[in-house]
Amino acid sequence: MSEQTQAKAAVVWKKGGPFQLEDVTIDAPQADEVLVRMVATGMCHTDMIVRDQYYPVPLPAVLGHEGAGIVERVGSRVTKVVPGDHVVMAFTFCGKCDLCQSGHPAYCREFFARNMGGGRIDGSTATQKEGKPLHDHFFGQSSFGTLAIATERNIVKVRKDVPLELLGPLGCGISTGAGAVLNSMKVTAGSSFAAFGSGAVGLSAIMAAKLAGATTIIAVDTKPNRLKLALELGATHAVNGQDEDAVEFIRRVTGGKGVDFTLESTGHPKVLRQAVDALDILGTCGVVGAPPMGTDASFDVNDLMVPGKSIRGIVEGDSVPDVFIPQLIDLYSQGKFPFDKLVKFYPLTQINEAAKDSEKGDTLKPVIRMSQAN
Repeated sequence: MSEQTQAKAAVVWKKGGPFQLEDVTIDAPQADEVLVRMVATGMCHTDMIVRDQYYPVPLPAVLGHEGAGIVERVGSRVTKVVPGDHVVMAFTFCGKCDLCQSGHPAYCREFFARNMGGGRIDGSTATQKEGKPLHDHFFGQSSFGTLAIATERNIVKVRKDVPLELLGPLGCGISTGAGAVLNSMKVTAGSSFAAFGSGAVGLSAIMAAKLAGATTIIAVDTKPNRLKLALELGATHAVNGQDEDAVEFIRRVTGGKGVDFTLESTGHPKVLRQAVDALDILGTCGVVGAPPMGTDASFDVNDLMVPGKSIRGIVEGDSVPDVFIPQLIDLYSQGKFPFDKLVKFYPLTQINEAAKDSEKGDTLKPVIRMSQAN
């Protein structure tokens, strides 16, 4: 039996159930793995939809996939980091398929199996409760706990002069929004952009659109506090979709044309339809909102074809984490990407409160501090 370490972790035992804080044991890292002592982990919409089984990740499981911490121990083949290094944990990927090799690891052919399979690719897990295995390796980390096992592939070494407790959300949500704009759609200087949904992902996209030089940036949401913050972070216009037709508002702002780029982050099919309808000729709509599996959406075929519009799905901002996360940290340190304005901290003991506040829209990006677990 491998050497084990005691830890605390938030476990989801059943569909729709709460996160329950449990005493668990974590196996020693395998040859290509890294044991990380967690400092803080962001909470993402995907954690909640897996809790509720929109995606069929096996339960019981330790979730959490926006982890930041300090390397405690490394496997025998690991050369990328050493104990004491600060790291952010991103999604995992095989590194060998054609898509990984061509610089698109977020579209790895084994993405679902490796990130949502409930364990390592061979089916084994590293986490136990009273000797019984718990599903883990969620996004290659399962970081809702005081310790996490990640792989050398999905950890990103980061600079030590930036607060580590802030950096976890760069592993998924923040990178998704910013990467959709900068990597996937490649929003251009002087262009127009609208974010349908101004939560953490949408606001990250708005900040990135400002960085890219877009000159018309429109925030769409139903929460006044989010729209107010969007204007502070770079939006030139904001519209409450409950009070006003967002498509008509966008056409009015753009002189009847529509925008060059839209990003849909709500996961609601009707909002996706609006994001497509709001496009100008040759416009592109990026889709990052995650509804339940099997959800259908509709669009007017001729309104798509004749104006040459595009709709594209985007995963993890089409980023290479080892490259993109350090870039975002540098931008943050220069005051150009103030994603800290989205963050509210909670102790691990209040993880369910964090989830509720996020779902109500009261908190944009909950971050769970592990130092307050005991």
